[in-house]
Amino acid sequence: MGTQLGLTHQVLEADIESLSHDGRGVARIDGKVYFIEDALPGELVRFSRGRRRRSYETGKTVELLRRSRDRVEPPCEYFGVCGGCSLQHLAEHAQIGWKQRQLAENLQKIAKTKPVVWLDALAGPVWNYRRKARLGIRFVPKKGGALVGFRERNKSYITSLQRCRVLDHRISDLLPDLHSLVGGLSCRDRIPQIEVAVGQEALSLVFRHLKDFSDADLDELRHFAVDHDAQVYLQPQGLDSIHPLSPTLPEMLSYTLPAYGLRIRFGPTDFVQVNDGINNMLVDLAVSCLDPEPHERVLDLFCGVGNFTLPIARAAESVIGVEGDRGLVDRARGNARENGLDNVEFTVADLYLENPDGDWLRRNYDKVLLDPPRTGAIDLVKHLDRLAPRRVVYISCNPATLARDAEVMVHKLDFTLSKAGVINMFPHTNHVESIAVFDRPALAGGPASTAPGGQDAF
Repeated sequence: MGTQLGLTHQVLEADIESLSHDGRGVARIDGKVYFIEDALPGELVRFSRGRRRRSYETGKTVELLRRSRDRVEPPCEYFGVCGGCSLQHLAEHAQIGWKQRQLAENLQKIAKTKPVVWLDALAGPVWNYRRKARLGIRFVPKKGGALVGFRERNKSYITSLQRCRVLDHRISDLLPDLHSLVGGLSCRDRIPQIEVAVGQEALSLVFRHLKDFSDADLDELRHFAVDHDAQVYLQPQGLDSIHPLSPTLPEMLSYTLPAYGLRIRFGPTDFVQVNDGINNMLVDLAVSCLDPEPHERVLDLFCGVGNFTLPIARAAESVIGVEGDRGLVDRARGNARENGLDNVEFTVADLYLENPDGDWLRRNYDKVLLDPPRTGAIDLVKHLDRLAPRRVVYISCNPATLARDAEVMVHKLDFTLSKAGVINMFPHTNHVESIAVFDRPALAGGPASTAPGGQDAF
């Protein structure tokens, strides 16, 4: 229970019971739930009251009266203002434990199930890991000119960043010069964002602009590209309008998957996993869990540029990758050709339709890999029976939609949830990436202790 202080009704005191799904401390005072920023479980805090609703209120910690042993000092000077990270004040092992509990609670509450084996969490570097980001831009003369950074926490304002500890150092090091560049352009108040992406050998910047650049602006952008060895693209309208500043088409960005002898090429706005180191580990884990054999046919849904499809093709008889974005499919086909793989096929299909169509749906597969967006894959899950896979590996960026889909697979399609675990793809954020393995009953065998790296509980 919390107690209200006598001097003002705007400050309260509370014991923090847990963390909410977005990383705020949860407290209860007189039966009402409070979501409190910068508060951790086990702490006693004083907090200022924020938004008030009938069933809950929000607040922000103003004083720690009892400190959690898992609290650490955030190394970033922008923490608490910038909305890019919300958990820098929580030790890494505790962040992972919280994400594991998020996954377990969603599976229990929504899917009414739990895995036979809990996989150990995948974790890697926690700083300078992010190779893709969308930087917001605002020109505010009263704040010194061009602001470049992420949105402030729970606000539409831009946090003006001179450095960022989670961005790849090549992007972070560029921030001061981006401030100067944007501030000197004639249309500086008509540039809402810059999409940044780095490959292993190159860096790209996509400038979204609502007004045409002047000739002088274009010269400045060309000098910037040369001085910083960057690929610069312009986006005057939608994604289809993106084109390189240089008349010579830049070489595609790329990354490698050394364990499979693969180089994957991608465009500056293509979807790829943002954490290169974790992606390598995730591909290894996904292929290991799928366990494709030389006589098996595999289906990869939401295949993107072939991140999982091509490694699977190294082991399976054949693989079909399906993706709704034609540009990504073209990129995936090019990646297959460049890597000398002729047992893989890519096709375009709208995977959000309740009743999708295509030759790929009229075949049977031994195994299926799913890597959907946050909305999940409920419509595709309903078609798994006709595809007849013995195993499904599901990679998720939203434990709630994974659990929703798992409920159908376990209780209506007779799959067993064999394994599940979290991937710390986005350290210091409340983003929960996870992997789940579903088997038909005949394949769901063996005691939990026999699974490599498995554990019975967190």
